[in-house]
Amino acid sequence: MKPLELKQELAIHLFQEGRLSFGKARQLADMSAWVFQQLLGSRGIPMHYDIDDYAEDMAALKEIG
Repeated sequence: MKPLELKQELAIHLFQEGRLSFGKARQLADMSAWVFQQLLGSRGIPMHYDIDDYAEDMAALKEIG
């Protein structure tokens, strides 16, 4: 397994366990929000996107301009 695949699997696992927010997990996986959401869906992993996730995503958007 390639290093990026390992990071993606770790991100999925930590998200599923509730240990990482959606935003942080997708960053760890090095994926866009859309692609990471599609990957979760393909594995039957439900989204749990809350106000903290939204705040993190807004902060990340402000950082990148």
